[in-house]
Amino acid sequence: MNPAGEPRAVPAAKVPAQAYLLDVREDDEWRAGHAPGAKHIPLGLLGERVSQVPRDQDVYVICKSGRRSARATEALSSGGWRAINVADGMLGWESAGRTMTSESGEPPFVA
Repeated sequence: MNPAGEPRAVPAAKVPAQAYLLDVREDDEWRAGHAPGAKHIPLGLLGERVSQVPRDQDVYVICKSGRRSARATEALSSGGWRAINVADGMLGWESAGRTMTSESGEPPFVA
C-alpha cells in the first residue's frame, strides 16, 4: 500500500521482468494473449483460489485495462498480500512492446 493506505499501482512498462504476475482476466482473454510466465486466476475464482497466490513477495495483478485488477489488488491488499495493480493492464503491456504468448498457437493479441 502507498502512504495513503491505497493499493499501489504501476504501468505495465514498469513491471519487473521476474515479477510474480497474476492475470485475473477470463479464460478466452487469457487464451488470446498473455504475458509469458503469468499465473492465471479469473477474478471470479480468486476468492476460492487465493491460497495459490504467494504471500512472501510482491504480486503484480493485471487484467485488460486495469479495472478488474484494481479490484483484485484491493481485495488482496486488504487480506495481507503485497499486491500492486498494473494500472494500464494488458493494453499497456502490448503498447509497451512487452512479450506476449497465446495458448492457441496463433499470434497473441489482447482480447
